[in-house]
Amino acid sequence: MTGFTPKPWPRQLRSQHWYGGTSRDTIYHRGWMKNQGYPHDLFDGRPVIGVLNTWSDLTPCNGHLRELSEKVKAGIWEAGGFPVEVPVFSASENTYRPTAMMYRNLAAMAVEEAIRGQPMDGCVLLVGCDKTTPSLIMGAASVDLPSIVVTGGPMLNGYFRGERVGSGTHLWKFSEMVKAGEMTQAEFLEAEASMSRSSGTCNTMGTASTMASMAEALGMALSGNAAIPAVDSRRRVMAQMSGRRIVQMVKDDLKPSDIMTRQAFENAIRTNGAIGGSTNAVIHLLAMAGRVGIDISLDDWDRLGRDVPTIVNLMPSGKYLMEEFFYAGGLPVVIKRLGEAELLHKDALTVSGQSIWDEVQHVIGYDGDVILPVTQPLAPHGGIAVLKGNLAPKGAVLKPSAASAHLMKHRGRAVVFEDIDDYKAKINDEALDIDETCVMVLKNCGPKGYPGMAEVGNMGLPPKVLRKGITDMVRISDARMSGTAYGTVVLHTSPEAAVGGPLAVVRNGDMIELDVEARRLHLDISDEELAARLAAWQPVVEPPTGGYAHIFHAHVQGADTGADFDFLRGCRGSAVGKDSH
Repeated sequence: MTGFTPKPWPRQLRSQHWYGGTSRDTIYHRGWMKNQGYPHDLFDGRPVIGVLNTWSDLTPCNGHLRELSEKVKAGIWEAGGFPVEVPVFSASENTYRPTAMMYRNLAAMAVEEAIRGQPMDGCVLLVGCDKTTPSLIMGAASVDLPSIVVTGGPMLNGYFRGERVGSGTHLWKFSEMVKAGEMTQAEFLEAEASMSRSSGTCNTMGTASTMASMAEALGMALSGNAAIPAVDSRRRVMAQMSGRRIVQMVKDDLKPSDIMTRQAFENAIRTNGAIGGSTNAVIHLLAMAGRVGIDISLDDWDRLGRDVPTIVNLMPSGKYLMEEFFYAGGLPVVIKRLGEAELLHKDALTVSGQSIWDEVQHVIGYDGDVILPVTQPLAPHGGIAVLKGNLAPKGAVLKPSAASAHLMKHRGRAVVFEDIDDYKAKINDEALDIDETCVMVLKNCGPKGYPGMAEVGNMGLPPKVLRKGITDMVRISDARMSGTAYGTVVLHTSPEAAVGGPLAVVRNGDMIELDVEARRLHLDISDEELAARLAAWQPVVEPPTGGYAHIFHAHVQGADTGADFDFLRGCRGSAVGKDSH
């Protein structure tokens, strides 16, 4: 079925290069570990499991992971392993400036070297906040030791005056209501207390929940992991069971490269369409695929996701939240429905050692309004629309399930903001020449431009438009947007403006055509005029001269390939280094 053959057990594991034998070097390594009270027989060749923990007081989504790690370690002990908890780089979405995305690659490098340079035979990737999931998977994939993902889970539903409050989604909504005069600032502050009322990640189908779902759909997490609320006792059970499972994975030598195959990535892309997942999944899966040498492109995203219906009725596309999604059966129900619709590679291997279909074929859905039938979807064409044209030669993305139907084919006058500061300076000006028919264009917010490609693509509308009752306009940028956001927003336009992509030369008054069905994004000027503008273009973004920012700017690739560093795609090195003594 899956084509995987476990290695014989027992055998010598990687950690024995540090701890096995009686040489001066092994005595050195063992001796220092024993100052923590570990008995000698723990170094007898049993699997040493690194529990890579992204807990941090400055990563609120992951604030409960220290408690969860104890359950993971309990499972490892029970299965005969030796757990060692290792704190790793934690890039918080709601803390890091200029954007956590700038540090995803740094976190992945740090994780890779933390694994490579230390005596681990396998890893539990303890993650939650948006960038922590892809960064740890990228790092683990580059070393290719047995690894399993355990996410922290979403927070409980928020409520404000009887209305469900979705993380992020209502932040954008209430902010626009204040600008439109429909909500007071005092009411906005009152609503703040209801937005994050328990431990966990965003309770919408934002990037954190999307990436938890992607890990499960890839087969890198146990079935059912993605949706269990952070404070639910079953989240702790999942952590403990994952701890047990990683020990057997090490014995079998079941590695990320065995699981993260092309079929697995295709399953994940289709699952993203079915759940109405974040556009950020595009960049992260492209980068993750690059780490295992799988050639996944934007064209694959469009081809595989175009006819996948969105069947999960969650904010920002729908009305429910992750708590209801879990009660309805969670991601296993979605994957089962994809399988029944022949939209799943059923034989794809998972960390359980079973195929993904074996994991889900007997699950039951409990709420048909939260997880809809394939024949009655929230959106018939979910997935991610990949747009191309003279404005985006290498592609741009749009999330149809979160967009407005009447704007999916639109022609409008460009109102240009040269960068995010220009946008902030102008957007509330009543003299700004803009109405709801215009197309808002934001430049210099891509990987090199911001730097780091911040989540600013879902530009708030001008107050004078909001006061008309208008809640959506076409917006185009080389930026990202939060997975909790919504609207007819074209993102990741490539090449980005900062490197001289066509977006850089759009001018106020230019006409732009968007046709999502035709997958077209077009600047209505002649080829000759576009060529002349590009020839005259001069860079406006100053490259950083030192530190990590310099490394990032020099080596980051475009959004169309995942914005990883150019020297890391498909690059896996030895998992065992030379002795230090």
